[in-house]
Amino acid sequence: MSIEERLQSLEKRLGYLEDIEAIEQLKYEYCAACDDQHNADRIVAIFTEDGIWDGGPFGVAKGHREIWDLFHNTHSPSILFSQHNVGNPIIKVNGNEAQGNWKFLAPMTTQPDNKLWVCAEYDEDYVKVDGVWKFKHLSAKVFFTAPYTLGW
Repeated sequence: MSIEERLQSLEKRLGYLEDIEAIEQLKYEYCAACDDQHNADRIVAIFTEDGIWDGGPFGVAKGHREIWDLFHNTHSPSILFSQHNVGNPIIKVNGNEAQGNWKFLAPMTTQPDNKLWVCAEYDEDYVKVDGVWKFKHLSAKVFFTAPYTLGW
């Protein structure tokens, strides 16, 4: 293998790893925006214009306007506290598109003063827009919600 071929291979592998890291940072920004009183402006900014947020029992929204409305009018006033903990990512990148799967566990406090655990799995589609990764489709499969005092 020539030096040029080796450099091209190295550049391709490095680009793949950079894309995975950028997608992980995107997910962390999503979690931070949710834990910031479900900040609708921050959340909409990381979705494509036609993106879909599907939280199962927590609602479905398509496009920036619906996503903003859902978070601003429903989640922000009703969820008083959340601490999104995600892990075990499996991310597959294919050019300017990617898929990811994450596990999720969070303590939450909802109106009026319900303390609960939420356990779910995220399946996500991402797309690179003008060099920046964004959510195209975020889907949460909720395994359980359980009162804090009772456990699961």
